[in-house]
Amino acid sequence: MSDATPAEAAPGDGDGAGMAAAEEVHGAPVTWSCGQQVLHPTREQYLDVVKALKDEGFNFCVDLTVVDYLAHPARRLPAGVGPERLELVVNLLSFEGRRRTRLRVQVPAGDPVVASLFRLYPGTEAMEREAFDMMGVRFEGHPDLTRILMPEDWEGHPLRKDYSVGRVPVQFKHPPETR
Repeated sequence: MSDATPAEAAPGDGDGAGMAAAEEVHGAPVTWSCGQQVLHPTREQYLDVVKALKDEGFNFCVDLTVVDYLAHPARRLPAGVGPERLELVVNLLSFEGRRRTRLRVQVPAGDPVVASLFRLYPGTEAMEREAFDMMGVRFEGHPDLTRILMPEDWEGHPLRKDYSVGRVPVQFKHPPETR
């Protein structure tokens, strides 16, 4: 990994601008956002990059989520990284090194499958189930990839941007003027 500090690696990148990936870590392009290292591995590189980061001391997965960019397809990505509708975002933490790193993996909506991190970070079990339930991304190798928030017979994935907005009619006891 580069010994460059975030300021040296991406001067003036406090706002996430400047997405030119001048370096790579474990084969994944690197950018900087608000002083934090951001890796952009492909789906095929994802598990190997995470394994290598764990070997470097990133022993805690802080968060794992999926973002739907249906309404914002023109987001900033480094050269060579093609935008997809869905993006898996994983935040890893190294207590010993006092460092954080973020991974942003592009996931096509037509084939929303990525490797599970469960064997490396057992705490991701519920996070992956939530991402599956709400966004429809399947995690290969997950021990129990079932719905966690919605009923088992629910159709669709409620946090996708093309999912219709639901509505529950509310019954009031009295008309508003008598309250």
